[in-house]
Amino acid sequence: MTSDLDFGVGKELSLVEERIRQAIRSQEALLTDIAAYVIQAGGKRVRPLVALLANRAVGGRNLERTVQIAAALELIHSATLLHDDINDGGEVRRGREAAYKKFGLQNALVTGDFLFVKAFAIGGKFEPEIVDLTASVCTALAEAEISQKRNAGNLELTREQYLEVIRRKTAMPMSAGARIGAILGGGTEREVEALSAYGLNLGLAFQIVDDILDVIGDPGSLGKPVGTDLKEGNMTLLVLHALNDGSDSRLRLQAILREPRKTPDLIDRGLALVRDSGAVERARVDADHYGFLAREALDDLRPGPYRDALARLVDFVVRRNA
Repeated sequence: MTSDLDFGVGKELSLVEERIRQAIRSQEALLTDIAAYVIQAGGKRVRPLVALLANRAVGGRNLERTVQIAAALELIHSATLLHDDINDGGEVRRGREAAYKKFGLQNALVTGDFLFVKAFAIGGKFEPEIVDLTASVCTALAEAEISQKRNAGNLELTREQYLEVIRRKTAMPMSAGARIGAILGGGTEREVEALSAYGLNLGLAFQIVDDILDVIGDPGSLGKPVGTDLKEGNMTLLVLHALNDGSDSRLRLQAILREPRKTPDLIDRGLALVRDSGAVERARVDADHYGFLAREALDDLRPGPYRDALARLVDFVVRRNA
């Protein structure tokens, strides 16, 4: 997250980065190098940002413990990115060669395990409630990955099934970060529940925007080619919208989705069909809806600059182009 997007907690985000750097030090230099490579490609640090802002929004003053858990959540996120690239056969991450391509499959797998262990070395020192919540996030991530792979190319997938996958894959980690930040900040039960709902809806909006960008994004800004979801047969909300637009083009899209090996030309044709169906615009409405629900959840928080920052974060997530 660059300095102009720190939302008032830039110093705290720097502490999270330092804690991550400390955590990934290993006696094996290669392990440290791969972990650092993966983390540096991790993107916007939205998850630790949510935890830090939630803590501040309920009046938290000593952020040391929130910095620790924010670092743990980002380590988990980095591990999942590494494993996702392996599972999906992704070759580029944030404009750089995927870690498993650069360092080898076996080294990358071990590094993913290393990052998970380091995350739990931090998170395991907290109260049982927080340990259990962190463990449930890891469980949900694994379940979402299996479900997404199982349903690749499943033309019968429903909107509700899609939402359940992204709830587990993206929304639950953000919700957990917000909830833990609020708990550690001494928030009331109402504030904790409000921030948990905020994180959940922010995560849903975030993933839907990710899916949109995989159709219309600029590869240079994204740091990877568009059409990855279509190539992998992932049934995103945009694909579901396109398959239900009532036009004959849905039959052509179905045929592309059924292809076991999709050429670049097929992917381009599929993306054009999705764009022409109006699916992008409909998905924008969906992202705006969850953004609205995230902002609405903030009504139960005390007024202040950090509640305002959480609201601005929603706008950033929904309107981002990378």
